[in-house]
Order: sequence, then structure tokens, then C-alpha cells
Amino acid sequence: MERKLSSFAKTSTPSPIQQLSSLAQSCGAINLAEGFPDFPAPSHLKQAAISAINSDFNQYRHVQGICDHLAKIVKEMHGLDINPTTDIAICCGQTEAFAAAMFAMLDQGDEVILFDPSYETYEGCIRMAGGIPVFVPLDPPYWILDSKKLMKAFSAKTKALVLNSPQNPTGKVFTVDELEVIADACRDWDCLAVTDEVYEHITFDNVKHTSLASISGMQERTIITSSLSKTYSVTGWRIGWAIAPACIASSIRNNHIRLTDCAPAPFQEAALTALRSPKDYFESLREDYERRRDFVVELLTGIGFQIQFKPQGSFFVFAELPKDYALSDVDFVEEFIKQAGIVAVPGCGFFHTKLPSDGMPGADYGYRSRYIRFAFCKSDATLMAAAGKIRQIVDASGLLKLFHVEKYAGTKNLLI
Repeated sequence: MERKLSSFAKTSTPSPIQQLSSLAQSCGAINLAEGFPDFPAPSHLKQAAISAINSDFNQYRHVQGICDHLAKIVKEMHGLDINPTTDIAICCGQTEAFAAAMFAMLDQGDEVILFDPSYETYEGCIRMAGGIPVFVPLDPPYWILDSKKLMKAFSAKTKALVLNSPQNPTGKVFTVDELEVIADACRDWDCLAVTDEVYEHITFDNVKHTSLASISGMQERTIITSSLSKTYSVTGWRIGWAIAPACIASSIRNNHIRLTDCAPAPFQEAALTALRSPKDYFESLREDYERRRDFVVELLTGIGFQIQFKPQGSFFVFAELPKDYALSDVDFVEEFIKQAGIVAVPGCGFFHTKLPSDGMPGADYGYRSRYIRFAFCKSDATLMAAAGKIRQIVDASGLLKLFHVEKYAGTKNLLI
């Protein structure tokens, strides 16, 4: 029956991150792979959801109050004037908002520019909608945007550019200067931009998130996608949104209705409570995650990882393997699971093989198998337990014994 599958389905593979999370659950390993908090969601949000269920908000529903609050928040944060009635579509999480945006924009063969490394979902959504991803590599270790590489990626077929800032997996927050370069290119080539801003409230060291839509001339060509998931520690609620010019928002809304009809009704009601959160909630959120980031960065550098770029946002550390470690990121993750009982994500899954500058003299992309992503959106107990397991497999100098091993005979590939 495989011949009945679509061409996309035949080439689509399971999410490595989901596989690793399943592996962690099945073998009792500590899950530092998947980006979900393992500590309780705020109690007042849970009570709001329970109240909504008990009040029988359990049928198809559109809660316009979410749009009203979002319009106020976007005005306050970014100075954008949004019509809450026409410019916002409520979706089942940022992922559906992004997918619905791709279906709203793309025709077969349209090209979409993404930055490399990037979150795995973007490419799949673009391909499902008939588009062709075009990747622009950011320069490690600080993940700097090279304007020449960006401009080379544009063509007459370019329909849109995707920007995730703060970024998964690197933790990079794009600077205003970089946003200006991106905006200039989008305006010059008359293309749209789709932003993923789910980590907008999770930034560190006084770094501020700026939305691409706030750059001059970009609001009318930008689709902002975001959600409750990361800011409020409710990744399973699936409440997200797209903010866009009215005609695009209408198409996204129509696609959403045909895909899922509505986001979960009681969680939409609870979203009203979340979006009313006072400013000190967000400050506390940043402080808590910055403390966790610092703990994990210190832990990883202490055992031999190279972290030249300290995450500026999100809740991931993208750590580089030591220069003299001969094996790949996949090899390391497999051995780390077996020896430490901790699951992380090989960085190669965030990189892509067809880069526009492949083949250029001096181009070297060997770094794509040298990074490991660790999620620090975990409870203090989980992070301390991970640290305890790691301390059991370090040498007398405190470095990970794994980094001394040249090869493993008969290693079984756990990730296939």
C-alpha cells in the first residue's frame, strides 16, 4: 500500500526529537531533548481551565477576547496597530498557525528562505504546501547573519522568508541591524516574512526581542506566529495565533477551520487569564530561565563542551563537542544515553544539506555534526539529577570520560 502514499509522505520521516523523547520515557532516562517544561503550569491558569470546563465551555468556540488582548499586547511591545477583528487568527498552537500560513501563501514551486540551523517543523510545512525551502547558513559559533549569503538566496521564485527569533536551536536573538538587512531584502524582492516568536518573553542578559514586523515597511508583509506554550508552560494546550494583514489572516483562519475547526475551547477561555498576566510575571519568567541557563552552561563547559555563544533567548543550549572528539553528534547522543541515562538532541537534525553556498571555495560545513542541543526548561530537581548522573561519568579532572574514547565497537544505533 505504500504506493498509495503521496510523494511528500514517502519522503517524510518521524521527528528525531519525538523519537528521543519516546526513548527517554521508555528507558527511564532524563529528557533534556524535547522543549517542554516538566514543572507545573501556573496554578491560576490551571484553575481557569478547570473553571471553563465546569462552566461547559466544551464545544466549538472562538474567543474574541484573545484577539482583543493580543492587539493590546502587540501595540505595547512593538508599537503595531492591529485590528483584533480582522488581523488575528486563533489556531491550535504556533505549529498549526505556521502550517496554515504556508497553505495561505504558497503555490507549487514557490521558494521560502530559512536560516540554517532551524527548527525541523518549518521545512516539513513548506514542503507539504508545495514550496521549496532554501537555506541560508548562519556563521558559527556566534550564528552571525552574512548579508551576502542572504541576498544570494533570493530569486524570482522567492515568496517568503521565515525568521525564528529568539531562535531554536541556537538561542540567538537577531539584532536590529540584522532585522534591517532582512527587511531590506524582503522589500527589495517584494516577498512576505513569517516570524516564529514563541520565545519572545524568554530573553537574557538584558537582550530585548524585536519583532521584524516593527521594522519600517514590514508590518504589511509580515505574518507573526506565536502561542501560549512557552511563555506560560502549557505546551499541551495548543493555543496559538497568527497576526497578519487582513486578507492573509482571513485565509489562515479559513485553513485553520478546515484543518481543526477550532482551538480547544476551555483552553481558549483560560488563555484570557494568561494574557492578562502582570509585567512581573514575565520578569520572573526571564529570571528563572536565565538561572537555569547559567546552571546548564556551567555544567556543560565544566565537563568539556565548548560554548562560545551563550544563549540570548529561548530555553536551549547548543553546545559544541570538543575539537579533539573524533565521533559525531549522533554517536555522542547514543553513548550519553547508555552511559549517563540522559537524552539530548544531535544538532545535525537542525542543519540541512542543500545550502546555496555549498561548493563555494573555502566553504566548510563540517560543524553541522558537532553540536548537541540541551533543553533547560526543566525543574531544578531534574537538572540536579542530570548533573548527578553526569558526575558519575567524569574523570579525575572533571571532564566527561566519553570525550576520551576514540571509537565504540558494535555500537547499536538507538536513533533509528
